[in-house]
Amino acid sequence: MIYREATTNDIEQMHRVRMAVKENVLSNPALVTHQDYVNYLTTIGKGWLCESGGEVLGFAIVGTEEKNVWALFVSPEAEGKGIGKTLHNTLLDWYFSHHTEPLWLTTSPGTRAEEFYRRCGWTEVGRQANGEVKFEKRGKAEGKRGKAEERN
Repeated sequence: MIYREATTNDIEQMHRVRMAVKENVLSNPALVTHQDYVNYLTTIGKGWLCESGGEVLGFAIVGTEEKNVWALFVSPEAEGKGIGKTLHNTLLDWYFSHHTEPLWLTTSPGTRAEEFYRRCGWTEVGRQANGEVKFEKRGKAEGKRGKAEERN
């Protein structure tokens, strides 16, 4: 398996993975457009993927303007191989080496994704109007500052 930065040439395969998931299924696939991927990969974010034999198995995209995880998906046939965890850690390492603001994401409640983010140290900060769980993650330096400020 190869992990690398995603490019606009990967959009078709990334979207295939996005549409194949069994949880956090898009209620309306038209809500995520080809242009959305282009924007996130070229101007308002950055993405990574895992591939094997030229096939995309999973991908992650961070939105640098909104400070959010826009996407983190693994194809159902590639689940349980650590792909999501590696992409998650790659995304966080890159983001917090370039930004100090907390990162946020939302996911459907009662899903394996919700459990995954809790295990990875994300903090629930509320619920969206649609019922999705909103999580926040702070970088290590920011978290240490916060604890030091609490002691003072």
